[in-house]
Amino acid sequence: MARTEHPGAGLRERWLPHPLMTLTLVVVWMLLLNGFSLGGLLLGAVLGVVIPIVTSHFWPGRPPLQAWDRALAFTALALWDVIVANVIVARLILFRDPATLASRWVRLPLELRSPEAITILAGTISLTPGTVSCDLSADGRALLVHCLDAPDAEAAVREMKTRYEARLKEIFP
Repeated sequence: MARTEHPGAGLRERWLPHPLMTLTLVVVWMLLLNGFSLGGLLLGAVLGVVIPIVTSHFWPGRPPLQAWDRALAFTALALWDVIVANVIVARLILFRDPATLASRWVRLPLELRSPEAITILAGTISLTPGTVSCDLSADGRALLVHCLDAPDAEAAVREMKTRYEARLKEIFP
């Protein structure tokens, strides 16, 4: 049996090309206002609809996700790691002699090929205190990462690959 499209499907795609982005923009707008008002919500809704429409032609096709549950689990893991890393970095800065820190650059070889997945990996690394992804190689096969305290460079690379890259490989095909 042929699949029939809902008559409003094209209309929804035209007015809400990126519904999650619309929702995110409205929520961020309300948080920036630091208070609730009907006018603020209305303006946030207008911005949440207009910005994705205006920018939709800059967006390539949506990245295919294999598992939304794994994407949510990855987000929770990344948020947890940001919290834990904040405490660790605070302890390093407050209670450790800076001369004893093993700051170093590490090269993180990538198995990921999806630009979206690589972007999420680089962003996750940069958002986690103590590490910053600084550059992507020209061929897209390695990230240059600075670690605040990594006595063992291979262990740092191994941890980033197993903790983040392996999970992103399950999410993005």
